Amino acid sequence: MSQQKHIPNHVAIIMDGNGRWAKNRNQLRVVGHRAGLKAVRKVVRHASSIGIKALTLYAFSSENWKRPEQEVSSLMSLFVYALNREAKTLNKNNIRLNIIGDISRFSAQLQTMIADVQNMTRNNTGLVLNIAANYGGRWDITQAIKQIISKVDNNLLSIDEINEDIVNEQLSLHDLPAIDLVIRTGGEHRISNFLLWQIAYSEFYFTDILWPDFGLDSLDEAISIFNKRERRFGQVIDC
Repeated sequence: MSQQKHIPNHVAIIMDGNGRWAKNRNQLRVVGHRAGLKAVRKVVRHASSIGIKALTLYAFSSENWKRPEQEVSSLMSLFVYALNREAKTLNKNNIRLNIIGDISRFSAQLQTMIADVQNMTRNNTGLVLNIAANYGGRWDITQAIKQIISKVDNNLLSIDEINEDIVNEQLSLHDLPAIDLVIRTGGEHRISNFLLWQIAYSEFYFTDILWPDFGLDSLDEAISIFNKRERRFGQVIDC
């Protein structure tokens, strides 16, 4: 990584391909999700070591509840397992955990665990690890609209004061650097309702690599490609 010109401040990853990874091995989908968790550990450690300030992982979308009940149950159990296993490690490595999404649908046990780990790591100053769980970009924007309406109704904000900055302040991740790079594994080329507002000017990197096989070299390659992009943010740059 020493040859890289620039390490993106904020990387977001759509971790796709766990199910296909398992199917390719004639295994149950839950086996793929467990393998995906191992990939998460490796990528988080590497992101922290190379100086990425924030890493946002799309773990469970609001649409994933439509999956078979057994798979959803397995994913929830894996979430509990991961929090139990990784909490102290995250804290030891100065990583701050932040869960974004509507956690109210999770079990009371899982909600308590989320609160405890977030509280344990809240003062850490290293990598901010955001896990998008029961998250959807449309949900995020809808919640922002509701909060703005509430402020207007309570005379805390006038309609004329509403602008992009006001909207942004109500959204997830508003207190973190803008997302520089979005990575999607698994060969699909869509954003699947992920951070619709926040990735307006992000660079995208799509790879056929299935998430459990996405490793340190894979992340380095994505950053290398990112460094070859010319980011204009809507402007014209003279040659």
